[in-house]
Amino acid sequence: MNKAVKNTARLILLAALSVMMAAGCGVYTFSRKGKSDIKSIAVDRFRNETAEYGIEDRMTDQIIDALIADGTLKVVARDYADAALEGLLTRYERRPYQYDENDQVQTYSVNMQFAITLIKPADDSEIWKEDFSQIGVFNVDTETEEDGQEQAIKLLVEAIINRTTKSW
Repeated sequence: MNKAVKNTARLILLAALSVMMAAGCGVYTFSRKGKSDIKSIAVDRFRNETAEYGIEDRMTDQIIDALIADGTLKVVARDYADAALEGLLTRYERRPYQYDENDQVQTYSVNMQFAITLIKPADDSEIWKEDFSQIGVFNVDTETEEDGQEQAIKLLVEAIINRTTKSW
């Protein structure tokens, strides 16, 4: 190949790379409509249809704390919110998870499921609705069932925050 052909090939390659790089440098959003118009959120006190008392309150408090820490949405009262998060604990189970060589339970799992809905308070229209489930495992010798609950709650909160703030 002569020098002129090599230079032309390099220029074409550089131009193609420049076009590809420029095409990749835009605003990225998960929204089908572009940037979300939701800037503030209210978190209603979660409800509970299981016999496990208090988990719904811990979930609500941890969701609020996580939203504040995330900073994507401003947490406000429902009257001033662009969106409202509603939650319902629909299932709670504690089951043996792992046995030792003598068939004694070593660890248990706490299984929780929440039905979560994000709505627009202005007209009560549904933005999204999804069931979230998670387990927390605890060792019977060194931990309590509450430790397993905390593990599951932490994972649930993370999933709900990601769905709420990262998916428009």
